[in-house]
Amino acid sequence: MLPAYTYAQSGQVLLKGTIVDATTKEPLPFTSIGLKEEQVGALSNEHGQFVVPAPTKNAQDTLLIMALGYLRKTVLVKRGAALDNLTIEVPKQAVALKEVTVKAGKIKNAALGARTNNPGEGMIQGQAGSQYAFFVKNDKQKKLGAVRTVSFYIGENGFPREPFRVRIYKADGNYNAPNTDLLTENVVVSAPQGGQWYTVDLTPYNVVAPDEGFFVAMEWVVSGDKFFTTNFMDDYTPYGQIMKPTFEFKESRTWTYSIGKGWNLMTLANGTGQRYNAMIKADVDMIK
Repeated sequence: MLPAYTYAQSGQVLLKGTIVDATTKEPLPFTSIGLKEEQVGALSNEHGQFVVPAPTKNAQDTLLIMALGYLRKTVLVKRGAALDNLTIEVPKQAVALKEVTVKAGKIKNAALGARTNNPGEGMIQGQAGSQYAFFVKNDKQKKLGAVRTVSFYIGENGFPREPFRVRIYKADGNYNAPNTDLLTENVVVSAPQGGQWYTVDLTPYNVVAPDEGFFVAMEWVVSGDKFFTTNFMDDYTPYGQIMKPTFEFKESRTWTYSIGKGWNLMTLANGTGQRYNAMIKADVDMIK
């Protein structure tokens, strides 16, 4: 537990605990925990354990807990007050299923998103809890069905076999940012190697694609005791896999997310004006 030792040496006051399901008491892995006012936070490990700093600027702050498929939970914490064995119970979110009208028609496969097999120069690297979300646009405005697969081009550098979580979002946030989770299950995967596409089968989850398109995101997660973020600690960085960029689009379709700061549109471009986007694609049912 080297990071915890470093905290102790620096005199950092810490909040430590475990996130669990309110009903089953099972730990909730890869849960986002952040201080609302100070905009710092961390991601729990696969056992639901977390460590975040206590407030330092204000007399008190709100600890915001966001677990995939669960309601948001808040806990009031105070400046300078350490907590060593905090257990936070989070209630499951009830999902209201919409009525589906089935119509006769032929179903074909639609390949959406990045088309090239040649990644651009550069790298897309995250930290625990950060995400890069690419908007898989339905350019031909066809009627879409379920998402079959999503694919990420994993770079050969870094640690390509580190786990990551797949996130699927609806573009219903501010300025059409990622917001509502369409995939509400924890799909944590690991690529066998880098330097190639890695495809994830999503057919068991019955994710229905909005006709306008949807966001596919890679979320960097961590295992073991590496669940400390670098937002408040400069000398520890949990490196994971690296995703490659593509320059085949003239528009910015990629948003970035960090704990405590939310979503931001990435607007980088190369010398010819092609935008820097995450190299992600999806296969979706297209209904004719």
